[in-house]
Amino acid sequence: MPESPITPREKDFAAWYQDVVMQGDMAEPAEIVKGCMVIKANGYAVWEHIQRELDGRIKATGHSNIYLPVLIPQSFLQKEAEHVEGFSPELAVVTIAGGKELEEPYVIRPTSETIVGHFFKRWIQSYRDLPLLINQWANIIRWEMRTRMFLRTTEFLWQEGHTAHASHEEALEEVLRMLDVYADVCENILAVPVIKGLKTRAEKFAGAVATYAVEGMMQNGIALQCGTSHDLGQNFGRAFDVQFQSSEGKLDYVWQTSWGMTTRLIGALIMTHSDDKGLVLPPKVAPKKAVVVPIYRKDEERAQVLEAAAKMAEDLGAHVDTREGQSPGAKFFHWERRGVPVVFELGPRDVAAGKTVIKRRDTGTKEIIAQQEAREKFGATLEAMQAELLARARQRRKENTVLANSIEEVEEILKPVTAEKGGGKFVLAHIADNPSNDERVKSFKASIRVIPLEDNYDGPGKCILTGEPVARRAVIAKAY
Repeated sequence: MPESPITPREKDFAAWYQDVVMQGDMAEPAEIVKGCMVIKANGYAVWEHIQRELDGRIKATGHSNIYLPVLIPQSFLQKEAEHVEGFSPELAVVTIAGGKELEEPYVIRPTSETIVGHFFKRWIQSYRDLPLLINQWANIIRWEMRTRMFLRTTEFLWQEGHTAHASHEEALEEVLRMLDVYADVCENILAVPVIKGLKTRAEKFAGAVATYAVEGMMQNGIALQCGTSHDLGQNFGRAFDVQFQSSEGKLDYVWQTSWGMTTRLIGALIMTHSDDKGLVLPPKVAPKKAVVVPIYRKDEERAQVLEAAAKMAEDLGAHVDTREGQSPGAKFFHWERRGVPVVFELGPRDVAAGKTVIKRRDTGTKEIIAQQEAREKFGATLEAMQAELLARARQRRKENTVLANSIEEVEEILKPVTAEKGGGKFVLAHIADNPSNDERVKSFKASIRVIPLEDNYDGPGKCILTGEPVARRAVIAKAY
């Protein structure tokens, strides 16, 4: 047998991931543009499925889509000091346009809080204009030094929500509502289990009062931040003088939020579910749910098998692989690498007997079934696969989550972990939200991922570094 084009996970997880992305026809490096990628048809179709699921939920919570300019005056970013300091190393700046040097440079959008502030000032005068709930689907430029397709690239796609409210309580309710939406998409669409939690002050979004996130564990035990929701307080309202007249006739600054999910989600589902044979896609985001592979050796069998395959595919909403010059084995290999959830095999004997073979991509199990039962079996298989992918990922996270009661113990567990070799864990430890504590954890290249919102992480205790009381354990891990 020819050597597999996919590096085994246990040999080199990072190389395996790159191979799965490429062999699954998801993306490839855009070598002519530093740090960028080309999202290919299979990958973009997955993004469209995610986009539809997320967009529906965003609109159902009262938000409307708009579009903002990709170019932002450089002075806008400088109005919020913490914000510009946080993004400064990643900015791409336009200084020449139309053959002339610009009077004021433009920054290519790294995020849109500042330009949103400018327009919110124009759109908001009274409490009657609140809440203002908007979202945009856009591309982002952040000049990354170390890139990995879907996970971290110079340009990526995302949605970013921005809202303005009359009170902090209302804004915080929005922040947590969208966090729940993100968790729902991760778990019920992508089958990626996540922990909802608060980021530490050192890890929060630049310019925010607080940042909340959903955090997933990949197969190698490395953490991946899958979405964030920010409580911006009145910071941007003050910076851009976004005031409103309250119902009592007083002037106050608006309370804002922002929140976003990106094409990083594609990397999350790849690293959560795929195997050494290639891509495994949860059925809810798979561009093709099923493929029928007709099998025949003689010309006289061809017409009969293809006719039966076309009829079955029409009934199931499946794709028929009619490519000539490809053996059945080559076709199975092709669709396996591309993550199609179900493949049906149909040969002349199957046609004569009214049978077909159904094969699941995730488990590799095959079953002979009656053709008349194919639709019912197909639907049940997709449901089972979606549920079982999530269950397996949850079990894997459970098996790789451990408690630690000293910083030395945390370091011993995490220091040997690498993205290439894996072996990562979610370490739960009592640690106070203090930037010096974050620095100590970073000394062995880990980070405090989130302080979970749920109360099922062993309750209160004393910080392993300072001894001060903390309400619950935080998740410490190495991360992408």
